[in-house]
Amino acid sequence: MKRSFFSVAVLGFVLAFLYVPILLVVVYGFIPNGITMSFFDAKGEFTGFTMKWYEQIFSGNRSVSALLDSFWLSLTIAGLATLVSSVIGTTSALALHRWKGRLQSIHHALVYTPLIMPDILIGISLLMLFVAVKVDCGFWTILIAHVTFCVSYVVMTVLARLQDFDDRITEAAYDLGAGPWYAFFHVELPILLPGIVAGGLLAFTLSIDDVVITSFVNGAGTNTFPTYVSSMTKHSRNLPSVFALSTLMLLFTCALVGISKLLTANSQPKGKAR
Repeated sequence: MKRSFFSVAVLGFVLAFLYVPILLVVVYGFIPNGITMSFFDAKGEFTGFTMKWYEQIFSGNRSVSALLDSFWLSLTIAGLATLVSSVIGTTSALALHRWKGRLQSIHHALVYTPLIMPDILIGISLLMLFVAVKVDCGFWTILIAHVTFCVSYVVMTVLARLQDFDDRITEAAYDLGAGPWYAFFHVELPILLPGIVAGGLLAFTLSIDDVVITSFVNGAGTNTFPTYVSSMTKHSRNLPSVFALSTLMLLFTCALVGISKLLTANSQPKGKAR
């Protein structure tokens, strides 16, 4: 079927709307002047590109030390939140899949609620909780907050994987003498692993990208990369270093997505040859 000009134009507009801002972030990571934020000098001549902002990042320059500290803090929190939420989310998904009943309906509603609840409401409620129990906001409160909203995404991803799981495989393992733990780690877990990895990658992306909830529960000296960037975007002369570091994060995220796609593709059953 021949495509109309209108449909191609709409597709091009949507793709440009989604990806041109990302492309600009990459391009501005090579801008020579961080004050004027321009590739042209006062005479209107093109000044070229520079790698000095990447050199500042890899050399540990003092001007970007706070930015790098916030970046490593974000990676640490995102990694721990991914690990904890993957364990809790997988066990929760298994419980929802294996047992049915009114209590499980409440369980499912509680898991689903954070997905539709506004981030600002989650942030305020968690802040009120930490104030009520007299806990100082800092590293651990950020980690708890990130685990809170990441668990739901892991549960939903693993549950989607469990929809295609054949329980007869586990029953066959029991019939052959396998115990519950052996059947889980050697039969069930390898089949569910792509779903767990996909949920973990989603949790990692959401955690390292969060601004709203983190801004409520962080303390002095515990600014994550997104919250630190949001505070320096309007007045810092080192703003291109943010673009450079964001480009590196983009490449890292694309690599994670590629790994997730590869694992998912390898886990799909191959069709019979005709």
